[in-house]
Amino acid sequence: MGKRSRQRQKNQSASRDDRDNAGWGAGYADIIKENKLFEHYYKEQGLIPEGEFHQFMEAMREPLPATIRITGYKSHAKEILHCLKEKYFKDIQELEIDGQKIEAPQPLSWYPDEQAWHTNMSRKLIRKSPLLEKFHQFLVSETESGNISRQEAVSMIPPLLLKIESHHKILDMCAAPGSKTAQLIEMLHSDMDVPFPEGFVIANDVDNKRCYLLVHQAKRLNSPCIMVVNHDASCIPMLQIDSDGKKDILFYDRVLCDVPCSGDGTMRKNIDVWKKWTTSNSLHLHGLQLRIAVRGVEQLAVGGRMVYSTCSLNPIEDEAVIAALLEKSEGALELEDASADLPGLKWMPGVTSWKLMTKEGKWFSDWSEVPSSRHTQIRPTMFPPKDPEKLASMHLERCMRILPHHQNTGGFFVAVLVKKAPMPWNKRYPKLRKSTSAQTGSSPAASSPADTPHLLPEASPEEMEEGGPGGKVDGEAKTTGAPSAQEAADKLDAVCGPPPSKKLRLFGYKEDPFVFLTADDPVFNTIQSFYDLSPDFPKLNVLTRTHEGKKRHLYMVSKELRNVLFNNSERMKVINTGVKVWSRNSDGEEFGCAFRLAQEGIYTLQPYIRSRIVRVSMEDTKVLLTQENPFLSKLEDDAHAQAKQMGMGSIVLKYIPNPNNPSEPQCPIQLCGWRGKTSIRAFVPRNERFHYLRMLGVEVFRDKQGLGQKRRDGAKEEKEEEAKDDVEEDAEAPLEKGELKHGDKNGSLEPKTDSGNKESST
Repeated sequence: MGKRSRQRQKNQSASRDDRDNAGWGAGYADIIKENKLFEHYYKEQGLIPEGEFHQFMEAMREPLPATIRITGYKSHAKEILHCLKEKYFKDIQELEIDGQKIEAPQPLSWYPDEQAWHTNMSRKLIRKSPLLEKFHQFLVSETESGNISRQEAVSMIPPLLLKIESHHKILDMCAAPGSKTAQLIEMLHSDMDVPFPEGFVIANDVDNKRCYLLVHQAKRLNSPCIMVVNHDASCIPMLQIDSDGKKDILFYDRVLCDVPCSGDGTMRKNIDVWKKWTTSNSLHLHGLQLRIAVRGVEQLAVGGRMVYSTCSLNPIEDEAVIAALLEKSEGALELEDASADLPGLKWMPGVTSWKLMTKEGKWFSDWSEVPSSRHTQIRPTMFPPKDPEKLASMHLERCMRILPHHQNTGGFFVAVLVKKAPMPWNKRYPKLRKSTSAQTGSSPAASSPADTPHLLPEASPEEMEEGGPGGKVDGEAKTTGAPSAQEAADKLDAVCGPPPSKKLRLFGYKEDPFVFLTADDPVFNTIQSFYDLSPDFPKLNVLTRTHEGKKRHLYMVSKELRNVLFNNSERMKVINTGVKVWSRNSDGEEFGCAFRLAQEGIYTLQPYIRSRIVRVSMEDTKVLLTQENPFLSKLEDDAHAQAKQMGMGSIVLKYIPNPNNPSEPQCPIQLCGWRGKTSIRAFVPRNERFHYLRMLGVEVFRDKQGLGQKRRDGAKEEKEEEAKDDVEEDAEAPLEKGELKHGDKNGSLEPKTDSGNKESST
C-alpha cells in the first residue's frame, strides 16, 4: 500500500507541475472544444439561421468576453461610470497584450443608461495580466462593496423583462448564486430617498450551501427588503400574510423562474460542458423544469408577470416547457410579446417544431414513435403540440433565443408569461382543498368560501407532486438529493394551515431565530434618546437573532417583509433577512448608548436620526478615510465646531454635494463614525473606503503586481462559510500606513476578520 501511495503521490505531483507550467491555458489543455453529437443535434433542429452554423460553432469556441454591470440604484452610479470612462477605459484601449490590441470597452446597446459594459478581454486575461492589475483591483474592490457586479451579459436580461416597480412582491425561485437577485433588489430601490420600498424579494434555492453564496451577494446591497429561503422550488410553500386584519395568501406580482438546465449555452465559460454534453441531460431535466414553472405560475398574482429562462439552447428545456405550461393553463397564461422591451438586443424567435434525440443518436418526432421501454425517460410534454390551431394560439415565436455569434455573448433562452386568470385547477377543486385543510388544521385562509378562489392555494397536494392536473410530467426527474421524508413534508406544504410539529424535525433548522422587538423593548430607551429617533421610526421592524442573553446586533426589515416573516416562521426555512443597523459596543454604555451605528444600514437608518450628525466637506471626508483617529482639529472649521458640541460615542458623518462645484463628487456620502475624547474616526469596511476615496479622486491600488493574489483566490473558496458564520468584519479599521497607494501590508484587499465574534445574520 505504501509503495502504491508513494507512486500515486509522485504522479499527482508530476501532473500538478505540468499544469503549473502550462501557462494561462493550464488545466484545459486536454479539453478539445469539439462534440460531434452536439453539432449533429443542433444542425438537425434548425435553430441556427441558414448559413450561420459555422459562425455559431466558432463563437462557441471563443472565450466569453468580460462584462460588468454598475449597480444602478445607488446615487454613486454616475460617479462610478465617470471613473470607469475617464480613468480605466482610457488606459485599457491603448494596451497591447500578446500581440492583441485591446479594444475600448463598449456599453451593452440594450441595457439602459450605459449601466452595463463589455470588452473583448476575457475574464482570465483581466485576472492574470500584470498590465491590467489596477483595473482588476478596481473590479474586485468595487464588486465587494456592491457597486459593480461582474455578470454575464445574457444573465442580465430576465430581470429587465420583469419590469420591476418599487411596490412589487417578487419571488426568485432558483436564485443562487444571486447576480439576477441583485438586479431585482436594485430595481426595488430605484429611488434612494425611500429607505423602505413597499415591495420585497424572496430569493430561494434548493441547495443549502449555495444559499449562503446568495446571502453574500445580497449583503453587498444592504437592503432591508430581501429574504433568502431554502426550499425545493418545485414545491415551495404557499405563504400567508395579514391583509386588512384577515389572513390572506401571498401571491407575487413578479416571479423569476431561472430553472436548473443542461447549460449548453455556457460552453464559452464552462469548458467541461464540451465533453459532458449529451441529449440525456435535457431529457432528465425537462420534468423538473416544468414542475418548477407550474409552481411559479400558481404563486403568481393575476395580472402578474413570470419570466422563464435557461442558459440552454435546447427546445426540450425551452419551448417544450413553455408549450406544456400554456396547455395546462387552459388560457390562464399568455406569452407576452417582449420584442420592443430591449431595443438593440438581437434574438431569434422561438420555434414551433423540434425533435428528440437519444444519446445513441436515435430521433423521435412524435410521442407515438417512442417505445414503451423509453416511457420513463421521454414524456409526451417534450414534443410540440399536434393540433396546428392550438400551436398557433400559443405564439411560441414570442419566446426569445439569444445566439452567441450575434452579439458575442453566451447562449440563452427567455420567455415572458402574463397571468390572465387563476389556474384552472384552482377553480376546479375547492372542496378537495377545504377537506384537505381540515385534516391538517385549517387556517382562516384555507377555509375561505369556495367563491373566493384567489384565497385558495392553486393546486391539490396530489397535483403538486404530479405537475398540475395533467398527471405526472416526468416519472424520474426528482430534485437531486431530496430525501423521501422531505417529499412527504412537501406534500403538506401545499396546504396553508399550520404544518404538523414533525415538519420542523424534517427540516432540521440550524439557523438562529428571527426575534422581532416590541415597541416598548427596553433596548429602545437609550437608543431613542441618544440618536433622537423621529416619532415615525418603525420600531416593530427591528429584529435580533437571539431569544436569550444580550442582543449583539439589531437588524431591520421592511414592514411588508415583517408581515411575511411573522406569519410563516414555521412554514419557511429562512436563511437570512434584514440589514444590520446597530451593533453592541460595551464602551458606548458609559457615553449613554450601548449600540453604535453599523455602516451596512446607515442609508436605511439615517433618515430617522435627528441628532449626532456631523456635516463634513470633501477634504474632511478624505482625512477621515485615510487617517487613523485624526484629531478633531484636523477637520475644517465647520465640521470641527459641530463635533466639539457632541458628546463621545457613535455619530453619522454626512457629506452633501455642492452643485455649484462640479469637480467634487455629486452624490451624497454617509459614513458611520466615532467621536472620541480628542479625535474622530470613520467605521467603514475597507473596500467601501476604497470606493469612497475613488469617488473623491484619490488613487487606491497595490504597488506590487500580483501580490496577494493567492490570498484572494483562497478567500473566494471560503466566502460561503464566511457568509454562513457571518464573521463580523474588522475591516472597519482605518487605512494602515502606506495603504493609500499600496493596499495593506500583505498586499491584499481582503478585509481582516474577528473570528471571536460570530452570529448568523445579514
